[in-house]
Amino acid sequence: MAAVFLVTLYEYSPLFYIAVVFTCFIVTTGLVLGWFGWDVPVILRNSEETQFSTRAFKKQMRQVKNPFGLEMTNSSSASLAAGMTLTTDCLEDSHLTCFWGCSVQKLYEALQKHVYCFRISTPQALEEALYSDYLHREQYFIKKHSKEEIYCQLPKDTEIEDFGPVPRSRYPLVALLTLADEDDREIYDIVSN
Repeated sequence: MAAVFLVTLYEYSPLFYIAVVFTCFIVTTGLVLGWFGWDVPVILRNSEETQFSTRAFKKQMRQVKNPFGLEMTNSSSASLAAGMTLTTDCLEDSHLTCFWGCSVQKLYEALQKHVYCFRISTPQALEEALYSDYLHREQYFIKKHSKEEIYCQLPKDTEIEDFGPVPRSRYPLVALLTLADEDDREIYDIVSN
């Protein structure tokens, strides 16, 4: 019966016959490999198969501590004219660097460099990656475990009142926290935030 059907298909179209035989070969091969434990596509698996033989690779998990904590206090009243208050909570002595009016494109390029080329671990490294394309820079020393409130404001002499609607060409404020001590940079996986 099947042979008569295949002969009829071959007389109708040799390409169709070849496609049917090839499909049967692929399905049969998938089923045979599935029986022997090889991973095959879901469409070729037996529908009665209740357990999948997928292997879970073991990867050692480890805890990564973030030594930085930064919170914007009273965000509803923060503005370019009024400035803003930042509260820090760091596990180690750190530097808080605020870049006002930072170029969006340069910051994006700097973050790409951070991921693919070199780690930005100091404020100077970010400044170089930005090619100094920002309006104003402030830097503060943060003591370990200090929950100090730091008031940041763009100087009045810049005469900028607004960076415009989104999408902007400049970020109003980019805050960077980095570890102050070089030895601490070897302890923590996260060296800047």
